[in-house]
Amino acid sequence: MIVLKSSQAQVLAALQSVAGIVERRHTLPILANVLLRKTGSQVQLTTSDLEIQIRTTAELGGDDGSFATTIGARKLIDILRTMPADQAVSLEHTGGKTILKGGKSRFTLQSMPPEDFPLVQESASFGPVFSVPQKTLKSLLGQVSFAMAVHDIRYYLNGILFVAEGQKLSLVATDGHRLAFASAELDVEVPKQEVILPRKTVLELQRLLSDKEGAIEMQFAANQAKFSFDGMEFVTKLVEGKFPDYNRVIPKNHKNIVTLGRQPLLASLQRTAIMTSEKFKGVRLNVEPGTLRVASSNAEQEEAVDELDIDYGGDAIEIGFNVTYLIDALQNMGQEMVRIELQDGNSSALITNPEDNAFKYVVMPMRI
Repeated sequence: MIVLKSSQAQVLAALQSVAGIVERRHTLPILANVLLRKTGSQVQLTTSDLEIQIRTTAELGGDDGSFATTIGARKLIDILRTMPADQAVSLEHTGGKTILKGGKSRFTLQSMPPEDFPLVQESASFGPVFSVPQKTLKSLLGQVSFAMAVHDIRYYLNGILFVAEGQKLSLVATDGHRLAFASAELDVEVPKQEVILPRKTVLELQRLLSDKEGAIEMQFAANQAKFSFDGMEFVTKLVEGKFPDYNRVIPKNHKNIVTLGRQPLLASLQRTAIMTSEKFKGVRLNVEPGTLRVASSNAEQEEAVDELDIDYGGDAIEIGFNVTYLIDALQNMGQEMVRIELQDGNSSALITNPEDNAFKYVVMPMRI
């Protein structure tokens, strides 16, 4: 009884698109499985971790029969990866087991009942649907996601703030030491909505979104968000809590402004970072008319000094930063030039793109 027959490449692609959220070890063993529902030639694949659920529908051949089962997602992917891409594979489901065949290979996999698979209960009160190009959202996520906190007890920092209002979508991330803000204009007018997406959701969206022209549709409820793109439906729990007022954190009216090449500054910071200690990633920036000096040292009394010529006529300022924070920002900006706005040695710095005000990065100074 063959219930599904297709090429290795098609089955593997469908599985990989939903398997990113599957944990190998889980309190509920069935959450390590993918739920397969076959109706005619269409197969619906669903995975869940109780907070995020991803579903896709793929056109995979086979007989006209219908069936539903759950199989270990990672194991299935590991087996398929060992087979040639053009090889025909088949799945047969019988008596609580699923048999995978490909060429002269045969694997018998344990199944669990599909009715036991815990689907995420979708909110009954989603707001209006609005859409943005996939590549726009992918770009915005890339510009801010590096500033998310990791395992912070202030759980609302372990994610990204989404603000949709009017014809603007803004994303904000902060870990308390730095803040990244990026925005894009929308083609449609949307009612004001503010939600915090969890870190795992952000990383999964970055993995799944493509740079092609297609759109992604979004809907927000009080405790959930839903994204639809490329035949996939992505439902996620939202982070509850009050995100910091990012407008108060972004400095206004800093009077000392340095504009210089992003790549030369990044290379200089990467060089001087070599001489920082593993625990203490501090570098000193000395800004004076005509020159930016970057310096670092470590406990072994080794040091690095690097100088860049700059077009600058403001105050002489010495300020310390965690070099990783500066490198992260510069690596996630794409343009040639970068603008750094400073007040003094004790105030946070504002890093922007001189040609586009849609990206802002704030980094707190550190004592060195």
